[in-house]
Amino acid sequence: MKIIKDKKVVNDAWQVLRLHEGDAADSIVVPQGEYIVPLPVWNCQWETLRERKELGLWLGGLERAEDIPDDVNRFPVIAIDIHKYTDGRAYTLAYRLRKQYGYRCELRAMGDVLHDQLFYLKRMGFDSFAMRADQDLQRGVSGFDTFSVKYQASVDVATPLFNRIERGVA
Repeated sequence: MKIIKDKKVVNDAWQVLRLHEGDAADSIVVPQGEYIVPLPVWNCQWETLRERKELGLWLGGLERAEDIPDDVNRFPVIAIDIHKYTDGRAYTLAYRLRKQYGYRCELRAMGDVLHDQLFYLKRMGFDSFAMRADQDLQRGVSGFDTFSVKYQASVDVATPLFNRIERGVA
């Protein structure tokens, strides 16, 4: 699968483990390899999964940063599933993971991810993007340069613009 990572289109080896109707989080088998597992699976099977360093974690739209295990940096990737592009909870969750919980590894946006969102998702701390199937990844890369000036403070710029510019005193 191809994703955008660090503003480039790259091949990605991670596979997303999804629960289907009838699957139970406590009994689904997590295959060997680089899998991004849903939080309910991790929570139900953490005693057997915690030794596997190659597992990532994914969060749905209703899950919160407080629901994640204490050591968030044990996961080489945390993916946040954006169920609908109009739902802003993923932005808040990403911001909190970076700023409040100190997550330093790969933070991925997946699901209903559109070209127009990339600039803003990057500002909140995402650094990789599994875009919706109908989106052009090469066009998506250009989305990071949508704006040349960032007014608000965020993960990428700690100080708002009004505190970054020098003004003369009248």
